[in-house]
Amino acid sequence: MLDDVTLRELFHVRVSWLGAVSFITVTLLALLVLLSILIVSTPIRNILPGYSESLRQQIIQESARVDSLQTSLAVQRRYLDVIKQLTAGDIRSDSVQSLDSLERVERVHIAEQRNAVTDAFIEQYEQKERDRLLLFDNPATRSVQQFYRPVRGGIMLSARPDIRQYATFIRTTKNENVLAIMRGNIVLVQRAEDNTFTIVLQHAPYVVVYRRVTKALKGAGAPVEAGEVIGLMNGGKELELEIWNAGQFVNPEEVIVW
Repeated sequence: MLDDVTLRELFHVRVSWLGAVSFITVTLLALLVLLSILIVSTPIRNILPGYSESLRQQIIQESARVDSLQTSLAVQRRYLDVIKQLTAGDIRSDSVQSLDSLERVERVHIAEQRNAVTDAFIEQYEQKERDRLLLFDNPATRSVQQFYRPVRGGIMLSARPDIRQYATFIRTTKNENVLAIMRGNIVLVQRAEDNTFTIVLQHAPYVVVYRRVTKALKGAGAPVEAGEVIGLMNGGKELELEIWNAGQFVNPEEVIVW
């Protein structure tokens, strides 16, 4: 560049292949750094492929953590209820079955040694109940319902209708089959946020609810027979079982031989 009056050189630039390549490289690197900063520090990253999937997994993990906290809170509330009843004198301390460190661990069932007086009383009571039922026994209205064991495992937490805890928690091993406890139809198969399934089996007047099933093998509307496999458990979660008879709660521990 020259001054048009004095023809003095004001500025000059020497153009070469190396200079052009260097200029283009530096420019591209600057644009790349600027674009990376924009992606990291702005919501633009949400439109990138794969990021939404990781965000979904994070939401699922947080939901599972909240569910675990809710279960722990329910156990803590049960413990506080027992403490309140003890301090109020409603129950005796020797009638409370404690939880080991408030964790649902497998309990060792201790068989009680019944004496002759107890056996005689039970036999007399059963005879009275048998005689009473015979008065209302009618072959036309007789209904026999056999309940199968839903899964092999140990009961970790029993149902407590008095505190509106209607589910029985059952710990299972890996790849354990979940069985239909009776003949009926699958009326609902629903996936939860933690990727487990809720299965509802109905055979009037009974309704059976299976929760936290790892994998559902039957769809809604499918007829099943008693003892038929309807799902799988991976051993990492506990099966929650509820039984209802015409809207009335039925304790699974009283109608199923474990």
